[in-house]
Amino acid sequence: MAITTADLHELAGKIKSWGVELGFQQVGITDLDLSKHEKALQQWLDKKYHGSMEYMERHGMLRARPQELHPGSVRAICVRMDYLPKGARFAEVLSDDRKAYVSRYALGRDYHKVMRKRLKQLGDRIQAYCNEELTGANPDFRPFVDSAPILERPLAEKAGLGWTGKHTLLLDADDGSWFFLGELLINLPLPTDQAQPEQCGKCTACITICPTNAIVEPYLLDARRCISYLTIEHDGAIPEEFRRPMGNRIYGCDDCQLVCPWNRYATPTPEADFLPRHPLHAPDLLALWAWDEETFLTETQGSPIRRIGFERWQRNLAVAMGNSAPEPELITALQESRAAASEVVREHIDWALTELARKQREGHSANQQVKRLVRIIEKGLPRDA
Repeated sequence: MAITTADLHELAGKIKSWGVELGFQQVGITDLDLSKHEKALQQWLDKKYHGSMEYMERHGMLRARPQELHPGSVRAICVRMDYLPKGARFAEVLSDDRKAYVSRYALGRDYHKVMRKRLKQLGDRIQAYCNEELTGANPDFRPFVDSAPILERPLAEKAGLGWTGKHTLLLDADDGSWFFLGELLINLPLPTDQAQPEQCGKCTACITICPTNAIVEPYLLDARRCISYLTIEHDGAIPEEFRRPMGNRIYGCDDCQLVCPWNRYATPTPEADFLPRHPLHAPDLLALWAWDEETFLTETQGSPIRRIGFERWQRNLAVAMGNSAPEPELITALQESRAAASEVVREHIDWALTELARKQREGHSANQQVKRLVRIIEKGLPRDA
């Protein structure tokens, strides 16, 4: 028996209910036509804004053609899972240069594993329901969570999960941008949802606050300048022009989200898997610097941080230590580690020691950009800022 339009509408409603039961805060459905994004994607690649992420260029326009990733698919079921932890302690950690700041999405368990498992369970529910109730449906699906070349934000935008902000992240009017995205490509012609209207208005807070001016114009990010890219994706030496602006950020950066007025409405996550791990919530730089590789692998097991490897971890820490106050214990720790460090890490240790020596001569002053950011965090921004 052929599946009817009414059947598909009923199934779409059940899919959204099942998604919420599985822990997703929002579920939307869209077609797979992303052709209007191909020109902008090619221009972004031509400008080399992807930096050393060669896989972005290697896959090219495949990112805008999700139907080629799973032939037969005609819809994407897009989901959102909030990750903002309670008691995130943004201001406390960012304003204390003796501590290390880890982007709040990485404080808990690796979201890739959490979301992919839930998406697979959602697909299984769809399949089981169709086998029992809609025998003509024959669903075929494939889950994605950063696991293949796909433009997930444009898909989520089309599915009604939010609009793309000027910082290029997805924003929702009720919950801001502190959430992960995932997709389930499926071969069923389910009814689609409507996109939200763009609501950034004249606000440019994210562009203004970016420490490295990575948002080169509204809705356009030069990844090569982004602290998240530099601390996570970039291999080798971090360009010197970006080391001071990094401050104490050792893994990722949340600044553009922290100043966004819409994030005043964000809801802390109910997901236990995303709650902070104690060693990474507000860690001392010296304590992290004392880790050897075995400790690093143990403490980051099940965390997205592990994938950057120990060398990048030490590289990032060395920069943060160079941006700290010139405390004798910190200088000694860097000096004692220098001989055994890799060439890349040694370069950053030398930079850090030079910076700390300069501060000893000239006096250590607080980072004004960070002070401004902290004031914004503590005070909050009006909705129309």
